[in-house]
Amino acid sequence: MTEQDNDIDDFFSTARVAGRDEAVELPTGGYTEYLYDLNAPVLAEWRGLGYEEFSEKKRSPHFVQELLDSWEELYQEPFVGITTDGTVWDGLYRLPDTAAPTDAGPVAAAEALLAGLSTDERERVAHSLGAAEWRAWSNPEFVIHRVGLRLEDLDAHKVEAALEVVRASLSAEGYERVREAMSLNGFLGALTELPTIMNDQSYWFALYGTPSAREPWGWQLFGHHVAVNFVTVGGRHVVAPVFLGAEPALSDSRPPLFEAREQVAIELAGSLTEAQRTKAVVYRSVLDPAMPEGRVHPADERHVAGAFRDNRVVPAEGLCGRDLTDRQRGLLRAIAEDFLLLLVGPQREATLADFDAHLDETWFSWYGATDGSQPFYFRIHSPVLLAELDHHAGVWLNNRLPARFHVHTTLRMPNGNDYGKAYLAEWEKRTGEG
Repeated sequence: MTEQDNDIDDFFSTARVAGRDEAVELPTGGYTEYLYDLNAPVLAEWRGLGYEEFSEKKRSPHFVQELLDSWEELYQEPFVGITTDGTVWDGLYRLPDTAAPTDAGPVAAAEALLAGLSTDERERVAHSLGAAEWRAWSNPEFVIHRVGLRLEDLDAHKVEAALEVVRASLSAEGYERVREAMSLNGFLGALTELPTIMNDQSYWFALYGTPSAREPWGWQLFGHHVAVNFVTVGGRHVVAPVFLGAEPALSDSRPPLFEAREQVAIELAGSLTEAQRTKAVVYRSVLDPAMPEGRVHPADERHVAGAFRDNRVVPAEGLCGRDLTDRQRGLLRAIAEDFLLLLVGPQREATLADFDAHLDETWFSWYGATDGSQPFYFRIHSPVLLAELDHHAGVWLNNRLPARFHVHTTLRMPNGNDYGKAYLAEWEKRTGEG
């Protein structure tokens, strides 16, 4: 086991101490205070390795094997979707009565990509729309499943063609956010002098179905701190599951990746009355000793909707939307809208309309101080949207406790519409396909 592997045990040991000692303080400084010496074994032992060699060594410790085994069991489960009690709420997702054709841009970009690939590359990038590989995405820096093509293995023009599919499918601001997260991964590789392990092309890209203006199809991009799944079905786009994060989530030249979202969330949390706060603040700290055993996961920390969690049962917790003021509901909607930023404008509005229809059945929960003075976790949990933001301990930086400069976020469409599956089921019923 390496020094970095021991860091995980140290984190949980420290977390248990924090649980007994309320005086333990979480990091509040900037990421530059937590840089490893470049000659430290935690970095030096990986230097010069390519991603395949690194991944093989990284997967070898027993506790990592146990983690991977648990994820493999989840991956092999038939897809159900995230629910609150194990039962899918049917009828939440309806396709438009008259399906508008898909924008020509994503189709043209996908066709151009395929035309520029070799026969072998086309075979590796293409999957059926119902392929199990949709659910094989992950966000660690080491490889778990190989799906599609690895960008860093491709010629530059092929990388550009794959990213053009992403750009053409997303909003301009959404594409910028995805590319910013990828760029910050490259920044982390430069900080640690591990560019062959972490760079802005450390990602897998795959196509699902045949790109078409009228038939369903989609694509997937995933790797360290980035996972985006896009599908278009009968006039609706789904961009979920989404995982975006960064360590650090900023640089000398870049503001924090989710700065605006966090500020609105802090404004909402700070606006809560005493009675509201009693319900919304589920735990007083991200390491609250009141958390049940297992609530903090060795990889996901407080996240409930990360990789391989397609079928997780997530009970509602916190404050119900019906108990918010109109201003607070507006703030909650603004946070949800930022999570949906990747969708092009009309699709984002359509998805927000679904969210609005269930505001009285939506829950907002918060862990930590509500003034932004500490690392925190929050979740918005609607029948049609589950969105969470969490501050994490260091992996490549040496903060042993969660800090605001290491951020993970997830977005899901609960009750069976991750990967657009609820829409696809309706499409098949309407067209007699499947």
